[in-house]
Amino acid sequence: MLTSVDRLLFVRAVPIFKELRDDFLVRLASVMDELSFPAKHTIFTEGQEGRSLYIVVKGRVRVHIGNRDLAQLEKGACFGEMSLFDAEPRSASVSTLDACDCLVLTQQQLYDAIDETPGIAINIIRLLSRRIRELNRANSAQQSSSAQGSASQSTARNLDSNAVGS
Repeated sequence: MLTSVDRLLFVRAVPIFKELRDDFLVRLASVMDELSFPAKHTIFTEGQEGRSLYIVVKGRVRVHIGNRDLAQLEKGACFGEMSLFDAEPRSASVSTLDACDCLVLTQQQLYDAIDETPGIAINIIRLLSRRIRELNRANSAQQSSSAQGSASQSTARNLDSNAVGS
């Protein structure tokens, strides 16, 4: 378990909270719960209703859809933030790779915090935008790689057919 000072220092270093005032961070850090999960534990599953954001304090988690890994997150990383803003079910599952400790912020705690300090909403929007851009880049690179592979196979077939025709 984190002491209140350690909790404040930790939350201050989390990207979505970096630009917030210390007085706000003290309040926010004090309302978050700390949960511990064993290794290979499912924290939540795709399709499940969710109303909380998690921050990894210790350990590593795996974000996945079925058996396909989307990301591995470590100390200081957030997950589950999308469910705080929409009423949609979780878009992916999150399971622990190691024993993990996480801080948890509920939707109501966040809304109360946004009422007091709207800057937190901007930070979360930036985080979500960054993640979408990273996914778009990864998807583009994968499509580009697939297209290059197809072009190489087509060139090889053309060379083979030209060699046979000679």
